[in-house]
Amino acid sequence: FLFKNVFNTDMLNDLNFEIFVNFGSFLAILLIFWKDIVKLITSFFTYTFNKKKRETTKKDFKYCMLILIGSIPVGIMGALFKDKIENALNIKLLGVAFLITALSLFLIKNVKGTKKDEDITYKDAITIGLLQMVALCPGISRSGTVLVGCLLCKLNRETALKYTFMLYFPVSVASMGLGILDFIESPANTSLLTPYLLGMFAAGVVTYFSYKWLSSLVKKGKLWKFSIYCLCLALFIFIYFR
Repeated sequence: FLFKNVFNTDMLNDLNFEIFVNFGSFLAILLIFWKDIVKLITSFFTYTFNKKKRETTKKDFKYCMLILIGSIPVGIMGALFKDKIENALNIKLLGVAFLITALSLFLIKNVKGTKKDEDITYKDAITIGLLQMVALCPGISRSGTVLVGCLLCKLNRETALKYTFMLYFPVSVASMGLGILDFIESPANTSLLTPYLLGMFAAGVVTYFSYKWLSSLVKKGKLWKFSIYCLCLALFIFIYFR
Protein backbone atom coordinates (compact mmCIF):
# COMPACT_ATOMS: atom_id res chain seq x y z
CA PHE A 1 0.00 0.00 0.00
CA LEU A 2 2.88 2.34 0.79
CA PHE A 3 4.47 1.69 -2.60
CA LYS A 4 1.12 2.25 -4.28
CA ASN A 5 0.94 5.72 -2.78
CA VAL A 6 4.58 6.64 -3.40
CA PHE A 7 4.72 5.19 -6.94
CA ASN A 8 1.21 5.84 -8.19
CA THR A 9 1.14 3.59 -11.27
CA ASP A 10 -1.68 1.53 -12.71
CA MET A 11 0.29 -1.68 -12.30
CA LEU A 12 0.75 -1.26 -8.54
CA ASN A 13 -2.99 -0.66 -8.22
CA ASP A 14 -3.71 -3.87 -10.11
CA LEU A 15 -5.17 -6.72 -8.05
CA ASN A 16 -3.48 -9.28 -10.32
CA PHE A 17 -0.11 -7.75 -9.54
CA GLU A 18 -0.80 -8.18 -5.81
CA ILE A 19 -1.64 -11.84 -6.37
CA PHE A 20 1.66 -12.47 -8.18
CA VAL A 21 3.66 -10.58 -5.53
CA ASN A 22 2.01 -12.46 -2.65
CA PHE A 23 2.72 -15.75 -4.42
CA GLY A 24 6.40 -14.80 -4.69
CA SER A 25 6.57 -14.20 -0.93
CA PHE A 26 4.77 -17.49 -0.30
CA LEU A 27 7.30 -19.42 -2.41
CA ALA A 28 10.20 -17.83 -0.54
CA ILE A 29 8.89 -18.86 2.89
CA LEU A 30 7.96 -22.30 1.53
CA LEU A 31 11.55 -22.71 0.32
CA ILE A 32 12.93 -21.80 3.75
CA PHE A 33 10.65 -24.18 5.67
CA TRP A 34 10.28 -26.88 3.02
CA LYS A 35 11.62 -29.74 5.15
CA ASP A 36 9.51 -28.75 8.17
CA ILE A 37 6.36 -28.50 6.06
CA VAL A 38 6.85 -31.90 4.43
CA LYS A 39 7.59 -33.50 7.79
CA LEU A 40 4.52 -31.97 9.45
CA ILE A 41 2.14 -32.88 6.61
CA THR A 42 3.49 -36.44 6.46
CA SER A 43 3.19 -36.85 10.24
CA PHE A 44 -0.33 -35.39 10.25
CA PHE A 45 -1.66 -37.95 7.77
CA THR A 46 0.37 -40.79 9.29
CA TYR A 47 -1.08 -40.05 12.74
CA THR A 48 -4.58 -39.74 11.30
CA PHE A 49 -4.63 -42.93 9.22
CA ASN A 50 -1.98 -45.21 10.75
CA LYS A 51 -2.74 -46.11 14.35
CA LYS A 52 0.47 -48.13 14.70
CA LYS A 53 2.65 -45.05 14.18
CA ARG A 54 0.68 -42.60 16.28
CA GLU A 55 3.17 -42.59 19.12
CA THR A 56 6.07 -41.59 16.85
CA THR A 57 4.10 -38.88 15.07
CA LYS A 58 2.15 -37.54 18.06
CA LYS A 59 4.44 -34.56 18.63
CA ASP A 60 4.27 -33.36 15.01
CA PHE A 61 0.51 -33.94 14.88
CA LYS A 62 0.08 -31.74 17.95
CA TYR A 63 2.21 -29.04 16.29
CA CYS A 64 -0.10 -29.16 13.26
CA MET A 65 -3.07 -28.70 15.56
CA LEU A 66 -1.33 -25.75 17.21
CA ILE A 67 -0.94 -24.14 13.77
CA LEU A 68 -4.59 -24.79 12.99
CA ILE A 69 -5.84 -23.40 16.32
CA GLY A 70 -3.59 -20.36 16.04
CA SER A 71 -4.99 -19.64 12.56
CA ILE A 72 -8.71 -19.97 13.31
CA PRO A 73 -9.27 -16.51 14.92
CA VAL A 74 -7.68 -14.54 12.09
CA GLY A 75 -9.44 -16.74 9.52
CA ILE A 76 -12.88 -16.04 11.00
CA MET A 77 -12.15 -12.34 11.44
CA GLY A 78 -10.77 -12.00 7.93
CA ALA A 79 -13.74 -13.77 6.34
CA LEU A 80 -16.27 -11.62 8.21
CA PHE A 81 -14.63 -8.21 7.90
CA LYS A 82 -12.34 -8.44 4.83
CA ASP A 83 -14.05 -5.67 2.85
CA LYS A 84 -14.43 -3.34 5.84
CA ILE A 85 -10.75 -3.76 6.75
CA GLU A 86 -9.60 -3.03 3.20
CA ASN A 87 -11.86 0.03 2.94
CA ALA A 88 -10.52 1.40 6.23
CA LEU A 89 -6.96 1.57 4.95
CA ASN A 90 -5.43 5.03 4.44
CA ILE A 91 -1.87 6.25 4.39
CA LYS A 92 -1.96 8.07 7.76
CA LEU A 93 -3.40 4.98 9.45
CA LEU A 94 -0.54 3.02 7.94
CA GLY A 95 1.92 5.37 9.64
CA VAL A 96 0.21 4.90 13.02
CA ALA A 97 0.29 1.12 12.48
CA PHE A 98 4.05 1.21 11.88
CA LEU A 99 4.47 3.19 15.09
CA ILE A 100 2.46 0.61 17.05
CA THR A 101 4.55 -2.21 15.60
CA ALA A 102 7.77 -0.37 16.45
CA LEU A 103 6.68 0.25 20.04
CA SER A 104 5.52 -3.35 20.55
CA LEU A 105 8.78 -4.82 19.31
CA PHE A 106 10.83 -2.38 21.39
CA LEU A 107 8.94 -3.19 24.60
CA ILE A 108 9.57 -6.95 24.32
CA LYS A 109 13.19 -6.66 23.16
CA ASN A 110 14.57 -8.18 26.37
CA VAL A 111 11.92 -10.88 26.87
CA LYS A 112 13.47 -14.35 27.02
CA GLY A 113 11.37 -17.50 27.01
CA THR A 114 12.35 -21.12 27.52
CA LYS A 115 9.56 -23.05 25.79
CA LYS A 116 10.48 -25.26 22.83
CA ASP A 117 8.20 -26.66 20.10
CA GLU A 118 6.93 -29.48 22.30
CA ASP A 119 6.20 -27.07 25.18
CA ILE A 120 3.72 -24.88 23.29
CA THR A 121 0.25 -25.32 24.78
CA TYR A 122 -3.17 -24.96 23.17
CA LYS A 123 -3.69 -21.96 25.45
CA ASP A 124 -0.56 -20.38 23.93
CA ALA A 125 -1.87 -21.09 20.42
CA ILE A 126 -5.22 -19.42 21.22
CA THR A 127 -3.50 -16.39 22.79
CA ILE A 128 -1.14 -15.98 19.84
CA GLY A 129 -4.00 -16.54 17.41
CA LEU A 130 -6.06 -13.79 19.03
CA LEU A 131 -3.08 -11.42 18.85
CA GLN A 132 -2.65 -12.31 15.18
CA MET A 133 -6.08 -10.80 14.58
CA VAL A 134 -4.55 -7.41 15.43
CA ALA A 135 -2.41 -7.79 12.32
CA LEU A 136 -5.58 -7.56 10.21
CA CYS A 137 -5.49 -3.85 10.98
CA PRO A 138 -3.87 -2.27 7.91
CA GLY A 139 -0.15 -1.71 8.37
CA ILE A 140 0.31 -3.80 11.51
CA SER A 141 3.09 -6.29 10.86
CA ARG A 142 1.74 -9.85 11.03
CA SER A 143 5.13 -11.40 11.74
CA GLY A 144 5.94 -8.68 14.27
CA THR A 145 2.63 -9.10 16.10
CA VAL A 146 2.87 -12.90 16.21
CA LEU A 147 6.47 -12.68 17.42
CA VAL A 148 5.35 -10.42 20.24
CA GLY A 149 2.65 -12.94 21.16
CA CYS A 150 5.09 -15.85 21.05
CA LEU A 151 7.63 -14.11 23.26
CA LEU A 152 4.96 -13.02 25.74
CA CYS A 153 3.90 -16.69 25.95
CA LYS A 154 7.50 -17.45 26.96
CA LEU A 155 8.55 -19.31 23.80
CA ASN A 156 12.29 -19.17 23.25
CA ARG A 157 13.43 -17.05 20.34
CA GLU A 158 14.02 -19.82 17.79
CA THR A 159 10.73 -21.53 18.66
CA ALA A 160 8.91 -18.20 18.43
CA LEU A 161 10.42 -17.49 15.02
CA LYS A 162 9.46 -20.90 13.64
CA TYR A 163 5.88 -20.80 14.95
CA THR A 164 5.45 -17.26 13.63
CA PHE A 165 6.19 -18.35 10.09
CA MET A 166 4.32 -21.63 10.38
CA LEU A 167 1.23 -19.54 11.12
CA TYR A 168 1.94 -17.62 7.91
CA PHE A 169 1.09 -20.59 5.67
CA PRO A 170 -2.64 -21.04 6.44
CA VAL A 171 -3.21 -17.28 6.18
CA SER A 172 -1.23 -17.06 2.95
CA VAL A 173 -2.94 -20.06 1.34
CA ALA A 174 -6.38 -18.65 2.23
CA SER A 175 -5.43 -15.22 0.82
CA MET A 176 -4.12 -16.77 -2.38
CA GLY A 177 -7.31 -18.82 -2.71
CA LEU A 178 -9.41 -15.67 -2.56
CA GLY A 179 -6.97 -13.98 -4.92
CA ILE A 180 -7.28 -16.78 -7.47
CA LEU A 181 -11.08 -16.39 -7.43
CA ASP A 182 -10.63 -12.68 -8.15
CA PHE A 183 -8.06 -13.53 -10.81
CA ILE A 184 -10.55 -15.80 -12.59
CA GLU A 185 -13.11 -13.00 -12.64
CA SER A 186 -10.53 -10.48 -13.84
CA PRO A 187 -7.85 -12.28 -15.91
CA ALA A 188 -4.39 -10.74 -16.17
CA ASN A 189 -3.49 -8.57 -19.12
CA THR A 190 -1.04 -10.77 -21.04
CA SER A 191 0.96 -7.69 -22.06
CA LEU A 192 1.79 -7.19 -18.36
CA LEU A 193 2.82 -10.80 -17.75
CA THR A 194 6.54 -9.97 -17.76
CA PRO A 195 6.20 -7.17 -15.13
CA TYR A 196 3.99 -9.49 -13.06
CA LEU A 197 6.61 -12.24 -13.11
CA LEU A 198 9.41 -9.78 -12.33
CA GLY A 199 7.38 -8.48 -9.40
CA MET A 200 6.83 -12.03 -8.17
CA PHE A 201 10.55 -12.80 -8.44
CA ALA A 202 11.51 -9.55 -6.68
CA ALA A 203 9.00 -10.23 -3.88
CA GLY A 204 10.41 -13.71 -3.41
CA VAL A 205 14.01 -12.48 -3.20
CA VAL A 206 13.13 -9.63 -0.82
CA THR A 207 11.06 -11.94 1.40
CA TYR A 208 13.83 -14.54 1.53
CA PHE A 209 16.52 -12.08 2.62
CA SER A 210 14.12 -10.19 4.91
CA TYR A 211 13.46 -13.46 6.72
CA LYS A 212 17.19 -14.10 7.06
CA TRP A 213 17.66 -10.61 8.48
CA LEU A 214 14.72 -10.90 10.87
CA SER A 215 15.83 -14.39 11.91
CA SER A 216 19.28 -13.08 12.78
CA LEU A 217 17.82 -10.19 14.82
CA VAL A 218 15.48 -12.50 16.75
CA LYS A 219 18.13 -15.10 17.57
CA LYS A 220 20.57 -12.41 18.72
CA GLY A 221 17.92 -10.62 20.78
CA LYS A 222 18.15 -7.48 18.65
CA LEU A 223 14.52 -6.98 17.66
CA TRP A 224 14.89 -3.32 18.58
CA LYS A 225 16.64 -2.86 15.23
CA PHE A 226 13.49 -3.96 13.41
CA SER A 227 11.50 -1.54 15.58
CA ILE A 228 13.78 1.26 14.33
CA TYR A 229 13.02 0.18 10.75
CA CYS A 230 9.27 0.42 11.47
CA LEU A 231 9.77 3.79 13.17
CA CYS A 232 11.63 5.12 10.12
CA LEU A 233 8.79 3.98 7.84
CA ALA A 234 6.28 5.75 10.09
CA LEU A 235 8.30 8.98 10.09
CA PHE A 236 8.68 8.78 6.30
CA ILE A 237 4.89 8.51 5.91
CA PHE A 238 4.16 11.41 8.27
CA ILE A 239 6.73 13.66 6.53
CA TYR A 240 6.13 12.63 2.90
CA PHE A 241 2.32 12.70 3.14
CA ARG A 242 1.94 15.65 5.53
